[in-house]
Amino acid sequence: MSALEIGFWSFPVLILLIFVRMPIGLAMLLVGFFGNFLVRGGSFTPVLAQMKDVTFSTFSNYSLSIIPLFLLMGQFAALGGMSKALFDAAEKWMGHHRGGVAMAAVGACAGFGAICGSSLATAATMGQVALPELKRTGYSGDLATGALAAGGTLGILIPPSVILVIYAILAEQNIAKLFLAAIVPGILAALGYILAISIYVRLKPESAGHRDPAPYVERFKALGTVWPVLLIFILVVGGIYAGWFTPTEGAAVGAVGTGLIALFSGGLTWRTLLKAIMATASATAMIFLIIYGAGVFNSFLALTRMPQFAAEFVATQGFSPFMVLGVILLLYLVFGCVMDSLSMILLTIPIFFPIVTQLDFGLSPAEFGLWFGILVLISVEVGLITPPVGLNLFIINNMARDTKLTQTYKGVLPFVATDIIRVIILAAFPAISLFLVRLLA
Repeated sequence: MSALEIGFWSFPVLILLIFVRMPIGLAMLLVGFFGNFLVRGGSFTPVLAQMKDVTFSTFSNYSLSIIPLFLLMGQFAALGGMSKALFDAAEKWMGHHRGGVAMAAVGACAGFGAICGSSLATAATMGQVALPELKRTGYSGDLATGALAAGGTLGILIPPSVILVIYAILAEQNIAKLFLAAIVPGILAALGYILAISIYVRLKPESAGHRDPAPYVERFKALGTVWPVLLIFILVVGGIYAGWFTPTEGAAVGAVGTGLIALFSGGLTWRTLLKAIMATASATAMIFLIIYGAGVFNSFLALTRMPQFAAEFVATQGFSPFMVLGVILLLYLVFGCVMDSLSMILLTIPIFFPIVTQLDFGLSPAEFGLWFGILVLISVEVGLITPPVGLNLFIINNMARDTKLTQTYKGVLPFVATDIIRVIILAAFPAISLFLVRLLA
């Protein structure tokens, strides 16, 4: 069997291991290790030497230090009561409208995502804050859980984003410009979810309860409590783009800033600090295992020359660039049914990115890298809420004990539809994603 054939056969083996519920980081590590062993003719010595090289090259990457810092920032933000402040403010301004409490939950998710960087953390945190109020005001289980699961995906789209950092490292893109390119699509995502709620409650009036309008005194008072979120966002994202500090330094500044806010608000004690550090360490270890497994697997694929073969094959077939792009984005939607977002990015970008860079989309290489990254991020985001195994669906449904999982599946479908429409619009009009980059860069 040739090296190329071994490379192709590695994918069904990997999918099989994932289906038997082996952790995906471990699955990629094992397939990459034994694939390397077979390609090198059954000799362990060069394989072990390559494992050593992959370990050093993977974890000596300075940019990876951003990940635990952003995760810690999200932990401190939750301890500082920022999630509750965001939801309370949004609810007081929007809650009296039809479907307003669900819209407020989406708005709060967008605000929390701007200082969190993790979809799962955003969904879990906002679910604890907003779900009881949604139930108390008479919202149906499918709408409540569907809106929160979809809103949680804003955590990886609105910068800062852990997934964007991983994509930037893999595709060798500028992290600051990627953050800037994600802002407009992130706002469009939040508006699309709010529109979906508006249509949903008009088609099914019984799915949403009613809340009396809050006095303007309470509204402005609640609005005054969300200034820390705006301050941290401007300090981190604005500081990175203004050149005050690097993305890694910006993540450190954000972690310190949210930590101080949590300390002064009374949410940060020695006990909660230890919990925050342990939660951050656990999440970081999980992410780094997946990154390492993907590094070993991708080094094996590079040895088989399969990515280069795929890129050359597509380039010589005369396929339309947008047809190839459409197939790739469709594959992300399919992968989202069985894989988590980080694994999808790590597994596919080393294969797909060389293919699409061979095609002409009328953009410079730098702009294309940013635009493609945003499209991939949105497609991955859809995978988080795509039945049957969208991770956000399980997180929110686990909190709503009285709501069946099938109801959550049903409630999230309108939000999946808005995501698909948004992907099509952003693919057809790259200028939307590149607007702020072109304006400010």
